[in-house]
Amino acid sequence: MGILDSKIPSGPLADKWTKHKNEINLVNPANKRNIDVIVVGTGLAGGAAAATLAELGYNVKTFCYQDSPRRAHSIAAQGGINAAKNYQGDGDSFYRLFYDTIKGGDYRSREGNVYRLAEESANIIDQCVAQGVPFAREYGGLLDNRSFGGVLVSRTFYAKGQTGQQLLLGAYAAMNRQINRGKIQSYNRHEMMDLVLVDGKARGIIARDLVSGEIQRHSAHAVVLATGGYGNVFFLSTNAMGSNVMAAWRAHKKGAFFANPCYTQIHPTCIPVSGEHQSKLTLMSESLRNDGRIWVPKRMEDAVAIREGKLKPTQLAEEDRDYYLERRYPAFGNLVPRDVASRAAKERCDAGFGVNKTGEAVYLDFAAAIERYGREKALTSGLKDPSKETVTKLGEEVIEAKYGNLFQMYEKIVDENPYKTPMMIYPAVHYTMGGVWVDYNLQTTIPGCYCAGEANFSDHGANRLGASALMQGLADGYFVLPYTIGDYLADDIRTGAIPTDSPEFEAAENEVRSRLEKLMSGTGIHSVDYYHKKLGKIMWNKCGMSRNAKELEEAIKEIAELRKDFWENVKIPGAADSKNQELEKAGRVADFLELGELFAKDALHRNESCGGHFREEYQTEEGEALRDDKNFKYVAAWEYKGEPKDAVLHKEELVYENIELKTRSYK
Repeated sequence: MGILDSKIPSGPLADKWTKHKNEINLVNPANKRNIDVIVVGTGLAGGAAAATLAELGYNVKTFCYQDSPRRAHSIAAQGGINAAKNYQGDGDSFYRLFYDTIKGGDYRSREGNVYRLAEESANIIDQCVAQGVPFAREYGGLLDNRSFGGVLVSRTFYAKGQTGQQLLLGAYAAMNRQINRGKIQSYNRHEMMDLVLVDGKARGIIARDLVSGEIQRHSAHAVVLATGGYGNVFFLSTNAMGSNVMAAWRAHKKGAFFANPCYTQIHPTCIPVSGEHQSKLTLMSESLRNDGRIWVPKRMEDAVAIREGKLKPTQLAEEDRDYYLERRYPAFGNLVPRDVASRAAKERCDAGFGVNKTGEAVYLDFAAAIERYGREKALTSGLKDPSKETVTKLGEEVIEAKYGNLFQMYEKIVDENPYKTPMMIYPAVHYTMGGVWVDYNLQTTIPGCYCAGEANFSDHGANRLGASALMQGLADGYFVLPYTIGDYLADDIRTGAIPTDSPEFEAAENEVRSRLEKLMSGTGIHSVDYYHKKLGKIMWNKCGMSRNAKELEEAIKEIAELRKDFWENVKIPGAADSKNQELEKAGRVADFLELGELFAKDALHRNESCGGHFREEYQTEEGEALRDDKNFKYVAAWEYKGEPKDAVLHKEELVYENIELKTRSYK
């Protein structure tokens, strides 16, 4: 097994990042204008990195498959962004955020990376406020906070239920400033098809213009991948339908190790699946768990009556409801981490207490919050003895101010008023903690190839706490990568422009063209979606919320067979040298068919349960995840060797010097 060098600085935890910044190489401002950087992906991580690198003086090219960086999936984040500013005075600190994140990830993440993330969290808020991000404010004018799962403090800053959108607009505005200065060349509707290595270093990419079909060569001194997660390997997920693993997988096949692919997050508060016609799922923000109470009927006959439409949830008496999270986890209640809440919902539904027609839904109920807020609003308004109708009206106004757009979205999709009838929710694939392996500098195992945001594996361990994705993306993009990439680029100040007519670029382009021709040469029996849906069902049924050795072995075999059939029989109409959205999808699904097998292989080798990776063979008597710290306290980084089944495992042992590993409890 290879030993990976994470390059974590020595010294006390709180001093590592400062010490590292003081010791790494820098690039003189006058030399930065002679250095080119490619950034693939323009969501929060990529957009922030591109804007900051350009502001520093580097020449930046950005690539995204959307028609605008504003379309990045970061826009879909709803509930908020974590930061340890302790505005509430409830005991928060950098260490508390660090500890909560490590614990939330079930002790499977790096101490050094996570503490740096906690440190930079405070800077992110200042940066975004300066950009004009309209964070919610409390009565006195200070920024407001709310709580998210897995913590006992309020540290989540938010902009109603559209935090990701507002943060992305801030990064997009910063990008636009650099585009207008000529420091960023923006290539929208372009997809990275391959990474180009020259003398073992990342020196550019091959891209496809998705409008014209033209294959292009683009060179740079370094390449940054910030292309998000791979949740769409499950077909149905909360991800945008275009979200894919192509850029990360191309880098993997060129030598970048892929770490912990089996660590995938199931989000507990999503709108349930309604039928085979669906192509994606919709997230309902975790922030709703601040005020919503999750429950199912206590009696089986009541659950059956609700499923058959004979009983409405509002007709069920309080004593007949099972608030199972509050019952099982009294210390955290409805705000347990996502993996815990998801498994608890699955357990209740598997036991027969599900409340929709398929039996795969639980209730998220705001009646108690509406009454509580209504009475408080009535008292502060001078109403001493308000009627029930007045209390309800005032309470709904408070809830609307906090979550209105989320309630509106739910009603449009489900056609039920969530102010009057409890929401129905069920877990769904949401985020991927696994990704490209990176060191402390965010550099992959390929020199000159960096990876930021959800596309890398670095900060969340086996489970991400809510509101930490935006935090990591912006920390990486604004405050980490712009420092660390200079340490590498300091050796390139005399290199000069990288030519694109080299044999390496020629070979990479030919490889891309051959792959496209192979995709187009299928016999045309089945559509791309046919294969994607089949893969998704294998992944959800055998690699989803829980896994076991038998089904993982079956999944590996079934995915390999499905991949073989795909390459022989997929039907792709149109031509490769023009706009062709089926060809775009086919390339992405081809990668998912390889990633899915590695995912299952990784899950099979990890004989423990931790965070989002729940192996049925390894659980406590209470049904909680049972870690094996003696044998599996490491990052599993896989090296590409031609086929997923042949991937070679490399281990990065995780060292915990500042916290004690404990059984993760939220009771």
